[in-house]
Amino acid sequence: MAVVPAHDEERRIGWVVGGAARHLPVLVVDDGSEDDTAELARAAGATIIEQRPNRGKGAALRTGFAEALRAGVEAAITLDGDGQHDPAEIPTFVAAHARRTVEGLPSELIIGRRNFSRMPVIRRIANSRGTIVLSMALGRYVPDNQSGYRLVGRRLMREMLESSEAGFAFEVEMIAVCQREGWPIGWVPIATRYGGERSHIRPLAHLREFLAVCWRARRVARASRRAGASGLDG
Repeated sequence: MAVVPAHDEERRIGWVVGGAARHLPVLVVDDGSEDDTAELARAAGATIIEQRPNRGKGAALRTGFAEALRAGVEAAITLDGDGQHDPAEIPTFVAAHARRTVEGLPSELIIGRRNFSRMPVIRRIANSRGTIVLSMALGRYVPDNQSGYRLVGRRLMREMLESSEAGFAFEVEMIAVCQREGWPIGWVPIATRYGGERSHIRPLAHLREFLAVCWRARRVARASRRAGASGLDG
């Protein structure tokens, strides 16, 4: 199942849903939109869950994960509704999941790795510094911690239902949970797309959430190292 959190994305949600539906059933969680996001997503072939009022991306993903678990899917692929993620790359995640399954590796989290050099300057700086901070907290290199294009397995979806993160830090917390549980993380290269879309990130609030998650991740990493656990791979 493709899970698409969306807030006021009427400009591109139809393109995202139409592209994703060529590969997977699509669930759009409309997070308090005030435009025609839900109607256009439904017209493009998605199942819609509307949550009111706006609760944040993390809350929308939790809602999507709960529905995916009820549907009995093996994994969900998350992608944003603003067109930053090309739905044509969904088979890349599916193939990586299949390959890891054959190799006997857990496939709880596979992250689409972006090329930071292709980002606008402000986003490049923010993502590069975020990579350094989280990697230091975990004691392991995490090349891209905020990419929203991901494959998420059933165990990780179930664990994330317990998260209290409502915003963008929810995605960073997924990495900390994998560290805690000893689940390796896979990576696949994805296109880096920016076309003037409006960001829903509130810089100061996002920074506070991110640093709080990094602090918790640091404690988890220390505990894991003491227990001899290994959480990430290339």
